[in-house]
Amino acid sequence: MLTLNKIHHIAIICSDYQKSKQFYTEILGFEVVQEVYRKERDSYKLDLALQNYYCIELFSFPKPAKRISRPEASGLRHIAFAVGNIENEVEKLKQLEIKVEPIRVDEYTQKKFTFFEDPDGLPIELYEE
Repeated sequence: MLTLNKIHHIAIICSDYQKSKQFYTEILGFEVVQEVYRKERDSYKLDLALQNYYCIELFSFPKPAKRISRPEASGLRHIAFAVGNIENEVEKLKQLEIKVEPIRVDEYTQKKFTFFEDPDGLPIELYEE
């Protein structure tokens, strides 16, 4: 068995770099650790941190292929963020005119959760601690 310490990062390829950069920094509150333009690839790599923890790499590529999205498709299903008060966070998203699913309750933990999407349709979960 491997000895894994933690998840180091999640890599996301976006279709509109500036729109996604604005979403992850100004709406979700990630901090820019480093931004690099890779001329040979005509692409950006943006390293983002949450609460001083580096965890997302946002990539741009010219003409990225669209990903088919079905709930039962294999691969990454969603990313989830822990929040203190889900109602407060949902209200903030609604004020920004971001569609949010109704709040549900996890039948096993009795914790509240909901979903919304990033600019490319990647599902993002808020899970109340």
